[in-house]
Amino acid sequence: MRYRLVRMILNELLGNVQNIEMIHVKDLLGLTGYIRGGCSPIGMKKKFPTYFDATAADHEKITVSAGVRGAQMLVEREVLVRFVDGTLIDVAR
Repeated sequence: MRYRLVRMILNELLGNVQNIEMIHVKDLLGLTGYIRGGCSPIGMKKKFPTYFDATAADHEKITVSAGVRGAQMLVEREVLVRFVDGTLIDVAR
């Protein structure tokens, strides 16, 4: 049910999203350069579209993975969104 709701919202906001799914764990390292538990929108091998909920605009800083399991970093929201070419969208309704 949750998957259908997210897909419905993304279709409304982004257009016709035919395929949206989590990356399978066995494919994670090859696609992103990260192991499970260390994925970050910063520094992936391939540039994936990155979306933040619009409520991120309410926060000066955002915590993201530092690229290794168990390590996080606090980053200024404006810098992070700009660096990953991210988009704020209203997903959390």
